Amino acid sequence: MLPGPDGNICVDCIHRAHEIVTMQEKRTQKQKVEPLPPTPTPKEIKAFLDQYVIGQDETKKVLSVAVHNHYRRLEAQEKADKAKGGSKTAPGGFGGRTDDVEIEKSNILLVGPTGSGKTLLAKTLAKILGVPFAIGDATVLTQAGYVGEDVENLVRYLLQNADGNVELAKRGIIYVDEIDKIASKTDNVSITRDVGGEGVQQTLLKLIEGTVCRIPPKGGRKHPDQEYIEVDTTNILFICGGAFVDLDKIIKARSDKGAIGFGSIDENAEKAASKDNDGLSVLKDVRPEDLVKYGLIPEFTGRLPVVTVMDELSEDDLVRILTEPKNSLVRQYTKLLAMDGVELTFETAALKALAKKALERKTGARGLRAEMEKLMTDVMYEAPGNSKMKKVVVTEQMIEQRLG
Repeated sequence: MLPGPDGNICVDCIHRAHEIVTMQEKRTQKQKVEPLPPTPTPKEIKAFLDQYVIGQDETKKVLSVAVHNHYRRLEAQEKADKAKGGSKTAPGGFGGRTDDVEIEKSNILLVGPTGSGKTLLAKTLAKILGVPFAIGDATVLTQAGYVGEDVENLVRYLLQNADGNVELAKRGIIYVDEIDKIASKTDNVSITRDVGGEGVQQTLLKLIEGTVCRIPPKGGRKHPDQEYIEVDTTNILFICGGAFVDLDKIIKARSDKGAIGFGSIDENAEKAASKDNDGLSVLKDVRPEDLVKYGLIPEFTGRLPVVTVMDELSEDDLVRILTEPKNSLVRQYTKLLAMDGVELTFETAALKALAKKALERKTGARGLRAEMEKLMTDVMYEAPGNSKMKKVVVTEQMIEQRLG
């Protein structure tokens, strides 16, 4: 105990009071953030994506335009705030404004099979824009008060990646994967709560559109006695992705309507039948009502106005993925072996055989990593410390022997 003029106070209370005062000063102090750099043009964004992601040209074009418009919107808002002397837009407001024209946010929905590059596209976008990026999985989200993760945790991940800088986090990108897994599985209205499906969609609505989230500073569940960090999600760009298995059946059922009686030929049915041979091309005709039929509520689909469908990767695409990107698997293993003084080369036939094996697994680009690890295990085991090993040539016969 330390004596005072009117009483005594213990050392622990002094430390606790100091922590409270310091935390309050940090909270009231305005966090500094650098002005937004000039937004790259859609062509520049696509050119950058081309360095890391193979194929998916239409999706890249759609993403480039949507992201360019989103950050031009933020630029317009910053200029307006600066003209007003630094005053901020009210939380939950409309965001960017140019004179009397309101520029609204366009969140994005990516539809495509597993391993087609949905997550990689979102990561690469964040890299070129230099903004915080966070990935969340919709399958672990539940409504507030139930076992599982709260929806606000998506914003908490973004805040952590922004090193706690709230102003920087407000510019970020959140990618929500497996969004199709929270679709309601039935059209019938249930008297019980669907805490992992429609309930999560309802909770995500305001978050995606724009609201003030109260984030526990140390994570975990919310408690009444906790102090919160407030983050406005109005300017955060949300990209949602999912495989949407069997969505093509819903689209075909809609397209087939109109053929009545024997021998009648419906143009839409013919068109849908011809598209069956093109794999995922049926999904190119996806409409909001198809997503609602799949199990997404209408309000949720309305918050994702930009919908783009990703193509299934072909064998040629997988060969290009192995060699062309800056961080391709061939370049990674070549660098690893070069550290041990071993030169690694792949024959063209071997690359095609490896892509064919991955294509058979139906896991897209992810399958390439698994096949490559299996192929290179013995080489990576023998190479370190082996002075006799100077060069490794991977042939088609080696692929057949090791991968069967």
